[in-house]
Amino acid sequence: MISTIETGPAEAGVITFRPHPAHAHRAILSLDLGTTTGWALRSHDGLITSGTVSFRPSRYDGGGMRYLRFRSWLDQIAADAGGLAAIYFEEVRRHVGTDAAHLYGGFLATLSAWCESHAIAYQGVPVGTIKRHVAAKGNADKAAVMAAVRARGFSPADDNEADAIAILLWAIETEGGVR
Repeated sequence: MISTIETGPAEAGVITFRPHPAHAHRAILSLDLGTTTGWALRSHDGLITSGTVSFRPSRYDGGGMRYLRFRSWLDQIAADAGGLAAIYFEEVRRHVGTDAAHLYGGFLATLSAWCESHAIAYQGVPVGTIKRHVAAKGNADKAAVMAAVRARGFSPADDNEADAIAILLWAIETEGGVR
């Protein structure tokens, strides 16, 4: 394992890892893109925080407001982290419906344009790769992924946060797919 959990008292929902020297002092963000986006951030000091953020539009919003809020949220999280070295996201190839596909495409376009404009590396990770890494089964269901993430010491509120944590663990432990 490239990173190890620090033992001792920690705030609820916060796990501290000692990063591998190749990743030391580099903040990375992982995302499960969607109207409710799951996120996990490994800060420069190795502290991992995670959560979800909703980009559900209000009834008065135009069609692009969710993407403008997403871009502003990315600006804020990058500033709070003191800069990002890389962003990893769940690369979805098959969607339940047309609306889900359109929303994912909008978030992906916003994310890739934002990363390009900020010179931040970004990489999609196939769903099966994430599930295989964290739950040892490429077609694991949501409950299995949540259980595997909890077994690693995290307390995700929902499957979106669990997926983001799983992506982050994959990125850390494989050095972004290199190993």
